[in-house]
Amino acid sequence: MTDTTTQTIVLGGGCFWCTEAVFVRVKGVLDVESGYSNGQAAQPAYEQVCSGGTGCSEVVKLVYDPAVIGLRQLLEIFFAVHDPTTLNRQGHDVGTQYRSGIYWTAPEQAEVAHQLMAELTDQDVFGGPIVTEVEPVTHYWPAEAYHQDYFDNHPNQGYCMAVAAPKVAKLRRVFAEWVKD
Repeated sequence: MTDTTTQTIVLGGGCFWCTEAVFVRVKGVLDVESGYSNGQAAQPAYEQVCSGGTGCSEVVKLVYDPAVIGLRQLLEIFFAVHDPTTLNRQGHDVGTQYRSGIYWTAPEQAEVAHQLMAELTDQDVFGGPIVTEVEPVTHYWPAEAYHQDYFDNHPNQGYCMAVAAPKVAKLRRVFAEWVKD
């Protein structure tokens, strides 16, 4: 679903169910796919990634239209809906697979990410150092089909209600102008 008018970026913000639930609702985001990246395993399964032995991060691959939403706005949303100050953890999800990461497909994306992170650090927005890694995307693999659109397919599942739903609510509250109708 990519062409010359779209761009792709891969983001790791903890559990991919939560990150996906947010970004499928953002104007200008054309496609969101949960997956695994920046590890050593080829075509890892969810159970392997959960073991922590693959080095993979749970991520979402975003295809977006930069004429509608810029990378900076996407990253502002990304930083607002997860904790970029905790290494290898998001809430009760612990392990390297839950690390905060921005995995770029073009070097200028890394520049935007580093600039925004420097601004957030200078403003002490999070009250601690940002530990988000910024690296080129490597070894990306789509997650299993049952992980795709998980929140929308299971909105009453306990984890979705407790963790993903508040992130979606925050998107709607803080970034209302970027929420799809």
